[in-house]
Amino acid sequence: MSVPAELKYTDTHEWVSLTEDMATIGLTDYAQDQLGDLVFVNLPEPGDEASAGEAVADVESVKAVSDVVSPLSGTVEEVNEELLDNPALINEDPYGAWLMRLSVTAEPEGLMDAAAYEAFCATL
Repeated sequence: MSVPAELKYTDTHEWVSLTEDMATIGLTDYAQDQLGDLVFVNLPEPGDEASAGEAVADVESVKAVSDVVSPLSGTVEEVNEELLDNPALINEDPYGAWLMRLSVTAEPEGLMDAAAYEAFCATL
């Protein structure tokens, strides 16, 4: 399982890359592995509001449909439209295939660093 040290993580298996007031969000390697082959991605629209701890998107695999929970509150600025045509990009490169970018409206809370996330996954 790959867990890049420069990212932050949630207990619902999203990763976050923070730069000033912008956050890029995607699914972790653990999440894509557990889900299996992804066949559909339902992303929000730019301008939509995201609330920390609430579903903001969903992904469908051959196994199940799973919510993507926003790790932060903010406004959706951009979505990765490549995923709409090829959701398998998440399986191929979970840290390159980001889902959305948010302008952050509140300080992020409860995000884990890579070591804490690896320890968390080891308990599952």
